[in-house]
Amino acid sequence: MEREMALEIVRVTEVAALASAPWMGRGDKNSADEAATLAMRAMFDSVSINGTVVIGEGEMDEAPMLYIGEKVGNTDSPEVDVAVDPLEGTAIVAKGLNNALSVIAVADKGNLLHAPDMYMEKLAVGPALVGKLSIEDPVDVTLHKASKALGKNMADITVMILDRDRHESIIKTLRKVGVRIKFISDGDVAGAMAPAFPEAGIDLYLGSGGAPEGVLAAAALSCLGGELQGRLMPANAAEFERCQAMGIENPYQILTMQDMIGTDDVIFAATGVTPGEILGGVRYLADDRAETHSIVMRAKTKTIRYIKSLHYLPNKEVLHKVRKIQATGQPEDRRIAAVESVVSTKKQPVESKSSS
Repeated sequence: MEREMALEIVRVTEVAALASAPWMGRGDKNSADEAATLAMRAMFDSVSINGTVVIGEGEMDEAPMLYIGEKVGNTDSPEVDVAVDPLEGTAIVAKGLNNALSVIAVADKGNLLHAPDMYMEKLAVGPALVGKLSIEDPVDVTLHKASKALGKNMADITVMILDRDRHESIIKTLRKVGVRIKFISDGDVAGAMAPAFPEAGIDLYLGSGGAPEGVLAAAALSCLGGELQGRLMPANAAEFERCQAMGIENPYQILTMQDMIGTDDVIFAATGVTPGEILGGVRYLADDRAETHSIVMRAKTKTIRYIKSLHYLPNKEVLHKVRKIQATGQPEDRRIAAVESVVSTKKQPVESKSSS
């Protein structure tokens, strides 16, 4: 993959963040997600890739765009796998909370795991703990190993975990052992990334969250020098069979970084929608401008770029199209309008990069 692709990809996450940010605190997570998805899909038509969505908004019959198997980009090469989460943290935006992101990962074709939409057990760490822990160990054993490897007292270790009832037993163990706990309400990708950022003050990320988000987080951690181990958690026979249908012969196997993102290059980009430990959120300024904060990384070089951009909103044609579609009253009408918009965009000349 060419390094110029990284900057093309971050333009896509920027516009998705800008589209969803107006919904912050308005209690409508579906409209926030819809806005991000519409904007991201439209912007992909300006990206020089031949991409196939392997992690997206669902199956073709569930999502009008960015569905699994959909083609994105405007060229015949390079052929790449694309994983997206237009709005990672829909409830976060609806409630006006922290750590909502727009996220994309891109890898050479055939490298990204086609993760089914179900829970995945996860253990995520930063560079200091890579190769030193195992998701197969009991939680207390994991924490003692981490304490020894980091040279920290147990009371000085901080574990991040989603605040969910299903984590009750893990939380009891964490408190019994005596570590500090930082709960998050949503934002599984940002949570798993946190241990790789010293300024976040997180040593480990534990618990279960979405499997697609696990692959996105693994892509980010590969660029950051961290590690994510996962294990799918099919809840019934139908989910077990779905795993096998997607090429995962043993759904209960331990998934390594290689299993999830391959061994070749990966590009990861994220733009903050609301403020968080890693990135600032969209900030509205005077004179019809907005500020975005993004990170774009490449596994091959381990280069990490933080990008602060100022956008003149009247010139953002994609945002105008999103608002027009969302002004349509009924969800089914918006679905039709969204598909027609994508078809129309494909027939038009590609938007120049200077207009972004």
